[in-house]
Amino acid sequence: MNKIQCLMGAALCGATLLAGTASAAETRQLRVYNWADYMLPEVPKTFQADTGIQVTWDIFETNEALEAKLLAGDSGYDLVVPTNTFLENEIKAGAFQKLDKSKLPNWKNLDPGLLKLMTANDPDNQYAVPYMYGTVLIGFNPEKVKAALGADAPVDSWDLIFKEENIAKLQKCGVAMLDSPGEILPIALDYLGLDPNSTRPEDYDKVSDLMMKIRPYVRYFNSAKYMTDIANGEICVAIGYSGSFYQFANRAKEAGNGVVVDWRLPKEGAPLWFDSFAIPASSTNVTEAHEFLDYLLEPKVVAPISDFLGYPNPNAAAMKLVSPLIRDNPNLTPTAEAQKSLYVLQPLPRKIERIRTRMWTSIKSGT
Repeated sequence: MNKIQCLMGAALCGATLLAGTASAAETRQLRVYNWADYMLPEVPKTFQADTGIQVTWDIFETNEALEAKLLAGDSGYDLVVPTNTFLENEIKAGAFQKLDKSKLPNWKNLDPGLLKLMTANDPDNQYAVPYMYGTVLIGFNPEKVKAALGADAPVDSWDLIFKEENIAKLQKCGVAMLDSPGEILPIALDYLGLDPNSTRPEDYDKVSDLMMKIRPYVRYFNSAKYMTDIANGEICVAIGYSGSFYQFANRAKEAGNGVVVDWRLPKEGAPLWFDSFAIPASSTNVTEAHEFLDYLLEPKVVAPISDFLGYPNPNAAAMKLVSPLIRDNPNLTPTAEAQKSLYVLQPLPRKIERIRTRMWTSIKSGT
């Protein structure tokens, strides 16, 4: 009898272990690779609680870092967030799989006009779900800039940075730039009156001359560090992403550290960019990826993300719910008039990309 009980007990224990193993195996997973500080923290937590899908969230700092991981093969992720200029070449390289729009009923909420703009990089909108859009502009500490340059400092012009007599006076309080040749160099081209998407090597020689002239006055190039530094008063001027300044201005207020952060869309023009979610070809959780994408397309979900990040989103239904501090701020959501001076960046021939890469290495090293 005891032996029978023991055998039955062993069988039950085995059944329990098998059940536990099956349960663990059935745990649904979603692995996301996103920019730093580029999501309302509650969103993935709520999604996980609502669906039971375990979300792993990792971050990167540059499009180049993301692209290297994608083109290496198995990225290890189910969703990534490339910028439009990188998206096109990554699509051509087979880095992504097509969306199944039958699993995205909330796709109908997206702005048709913005979707049309995106077809320049994603033909027929087959691969990417647009997330946020914005510009690259100037963020600054008003008090420190005024102390360095006076009340008439040209904060609404690229002259603030590209004129040596201005940036030299800002050196002490700290100037930072994005570590992104695909954005900084087109800005310099446009400032010089050249095509921001130029394919002429001689144009890049002119940009190199301009950048090397101001290089001694730039403290560093980094696509994430400038955000916390400007909020903490460690730097006074940065070229960065529009919404990041809104976001970290709010953090400075919350910290009560006395630092004020402001930002301006330069009158000469600036790059307009789109960030989108896409599913890597190597993804093993495609169903879960679509569930999260459709969740993000709900107006009540994405509107608070815009409020948190300071970026407008391409969801027409959601923008009606976004704070007027963002929706009606021309330095965050450009007016129709301002849009005329904005430009969309395009992928360049490999020859020019190699020139830009070598130039950027030289600029950063100052040699």
